[in-house]
Amino acid sequence: MLLISWNIDSLNAALTSDSARAQKTRHVLTQIAEKEPDILAIQETKLRATGPTKKHAEILQEMFPDYDYVWRSSEEPARKGYAGTMYLYKKSLKPEVSYPKIGAPDTMDFEGRIITLEFPEYFVTQVYTPNAGGELKRLSDRQGWDKKYIEYLQELDVQKPVLASGDYNVAHEEIDLKHPENNHHSAGFTDEERADFTELLAAGFTDSFRKIHSNIPEVYSWWAQRIRTAKANNSGWRIDYWLTSNRIADKIKKSEMIDTGERADHCPIVLEIEL
Repeated sequence: MLLISWNIDSLNAALTSDSARAQKTRHVLTQIAEKEPDILAIQETKLRATGPTKKHAEILQEMFPDYDYVWRSSEEPARKGYAGTMYLYKKSLKPEVSYPKIGAPDTMDFEGRIITLEFPEYFVTQVYTPNAGGELKRLSDRQGWDKKYIEYLQELDVQKPVLASGDYNVAHEEIDLKHPENNHHSAGFTDEERADFTELLAAGFTDSFRKIHSNIPEVYSWWAQRIRTAKANNSGWRIDYWLTSNRIADKIKKSEMIDTGERADHCPIVLEIEL
């Protein structure tokens, strides 16, 4: 199986805007379509509560003609047009789809952050993990989310093996970002968030990238848009992951990033696994 996961930073903009950034994003979508993944997970769709518009649906059909899709958007009492997730999967696949609420703090369960696909022999699930926020204002809630998410993945793993992907909003180790020395109090690299990710792995899951590439340095999945030289200087963070249940980690064949050229923000991540 070939699976791809990507925080697209607004599917609406990617499909309907004529900006230079949107054109770069569509180019990446074209790259993905050419790879013909079995499953494509998309985070931060930023779609309205009613989901893709007719125009969105037409463009998706044109770009991914052999795929069905499911989506989940932010809904009240959460902010409108915020977060959101989507799966596109080949029409030959017939998963059972669920949109779990995990008992997370504040409005996090209403922000469209998790979709799970169930197949006869495994689960595929994606997450857009809440950010701890400026001045770490949401760190306590983020820790609450992490606890509930770990419990949720464990519940799945008891039933059958799990493939989990998404924007986890944490660089796990110092090797996972360019300047760890300056970021120990930054959202995404606090001791608390890193400890939670360690706990997630300890609950029975494997970081597929490190499984394949061990301690290779300076490979990242996110570069800050607001810092104009970040991408050019490869001053990035690895905060997007494909995780697998430990018992199927030996089936991982490939785990890597898709080069997005000059486009900053997140890049898509690829998992190839024999299931």
